Amino acid sequence: MRRHALPLVSLVLLGAALAACGKSPTAADEQRGQAASSEQPATPGATAAAELTEADKQTILASLPAPYNAADLQNGQRRFALCRSCHTIAQGGPNMTGPNLHGVVGQKAAVHPKYNYSEALKSANLTWDPATLDRWIENPRTLVPGNKMTFVGIKDPKDRADLIAYLAVEGGTKPQ
Repeated sequence: MRRHALPLVSLVLLGAALAACGKSPTAADEQRGQAASSEQPATPGATAAAELTEADKQTILASLPAPYNAADLQNGQRRFALCRSCHTIAQGGPNMTGPNLHGVVGQKAAVHPKYNYSEALKSANLTWDPATLDRWIENPRTLVPGNKMTFVGIKDPKDRADLIAYLAVEGGTKPQ
């Protein structure tokens, strides 16, 4: 009996970790997301968004197409709490259950080094422009059937726009 307990516990913990990717944020999740995004990245040589001035952030935000250029970055940060259990955003940050998202806005899909993407996403030939990210965040399984992302999506268009703008500003997107 004892030799079966460890694999069972491991399986339960893995299931709980994967289920967290699709859950709705709690107040505690949002507080953790705000605290973590205000910290300096632990990775040597990483560039923190905190190094950006407010003017830099507004320049990046203004360079995005509508409706993303009018987004609420604080709400985007709160929405990122949903993503934080599976993704990092700091430059040089580690891959987790999902890939690091630094620089994702404007990037080709399925190109982050050392991350094992699904064949479905690799063959989708997507570029993560704001409109495509919007469709992905609304429902990843609809945009690319057969991908490995377990996230159920964000239904509110304003929350998606705010999250995408946050990813652009805090994730190192260069103004266009």
